[in-house]
Amino acid sequence: MREIKNVSCTLNTLLDDTVVVIDSQKKDVNRVLNHHLPLDQYEILSKYVKKIGVTQRFSDVIQTFKTPENETPEGFRVAYELAANGILKADLIRDISYDKNGKKRPTNLLFSADSANPYEIKPISKMIANLTCNPGIIYDLFINNPQANIGNQYKTRDEVMEEIGRILGPGADISVELNDPFGKSDTEILEEAEKFKEMLSEYRVVIKVPHTGPVTNENVSQLLSGDKKLNKSFSEVTTEGAFRGHNLALMLEEHGFRVNFTLMFEPYQTALALQAKPYFVNSFIRHRLIQSQLMDQSLKQYQATGNPQFIEKIRDMFIEKDYLKVDQKKMDLLAVKKMAEDILQYHHFNDAEGSDGLDSVRHNLRLFKNTNLDDSRLIICSMEGDFNYPDIDKLLVEKEFEDLVHRVVITAEPNYLARFTSCNQVVSYQRRFMNAANGQK
Repeated sequence: MREIKNVSCTLNTLLDDTVVVIDSQKKDVNRVLNHHLPLDQYEILSKYVKKIGVTQRFSDVIQTFKTPENETPEGFRVAYELAANGILKADLIRDISYDKNGKKRPTNLLFSADSANPYEIKPISKMIANLTCNPGIIYDLFINNPQANIGNQYKTRDEVMEEIGRILGPGADISVELNDPFGKSDTEILEEAEKFKEMLSEYRVVIKVPHTGPVTNENVSQLLSGDKKLNKSFSEVTTEGAFRGHNLALMLEEHGFRVNFTLMFEPYQTALALQAKPYFVNSFIRHRLIQSQLMDQSLKQYQATGNPQFIEKIRDMFIEKDYLKVDQKKMDLLAVKKMAEDILQYHHFNDAEGSDGLDSVRHNLRLFKNTNLDDSRLIICSMEGDFNYPDIDKLLVEKEFEDLVHRVVITAEPNYLARFTSCNQVVSYQRRFMNAANGQK
């Protein structure tokens, strides 16, 4: 079909003496009658449509979110299916790229917030398409923090989650992390997920599942007592243990849950993570960049001075950050030096691919070019400092990645995102404007 410019059609255009709205569904159909309908689709549908109605899911979404008349809620894309006997049914498909009434959000790039603090979520609630909260964020940063949980108003995780759901409305997904991926049975995990679905609705809830690595139900207690160190290396995994998170994610997906699969720090983790069919997969950047910077600086200081204390500093970091086990704290310094050099080479830290700490993001975006998971998105997370976000912003307008921006969600603490709404000249101009408004020179 040839599209004719400047000709606008709506679903309402289909109505005539032979095409009618199903009486019992008129109230819901009225919500979409004025939605745009491409001319080529109109020409095809006009040959077959006899009645217009809505799907059961359409009605359920409207009722779930108590949507005002003549509107469809944010967070849903309007779609149509042609059923038997010429009945055209409007449907609502969960898609956080959409604002209310089937309109796209302002940009293909979406934003998310890491927070469980209702007071800081409220100002950003209309700007985000997802919110992520894990037990640490809920308990340590909010419920048990008297400066955040003012007056100890919120006492339980459920109270916090219900208030967050109320603030965000239907437009944002809410990623809730499993409390214990190790000790609970599959049945107990499904029960926990069902509870969150009941609380937040099946349309918004996303279950956040962490990668487990060498940590298993048998050794997780080591992280909770004594020096809180694991007695094995991050690479000393069992097949069953390392794929525990992957299999949990798959199980939840098979039971109809969308999954936020997390703790991907190195790009080589992502392809295997995608085999678990996640809705979100995460790319952490902060810690990796900070560690690369320390290794690079210390190696250069060693090269300049020959002082072994700079390699010892790397070794101490390797122990602290779990590259090495505690019993490797006397590792030969030449071996430590070689290990650091190899890591920096893999991180592309001294070339354009990774000097900004974003080689893992570039790698993961290229993986997304070849994934068959059309609805999966890459969350870029764990940022700090003056340049993490600006560097990501620049990366996402590079020609190579322009067709992948709609697959990206940037997430950070609300205040970190807030700082990048401003710059120095805002202050300069406000000084000038406000003085002028007050009649001053």
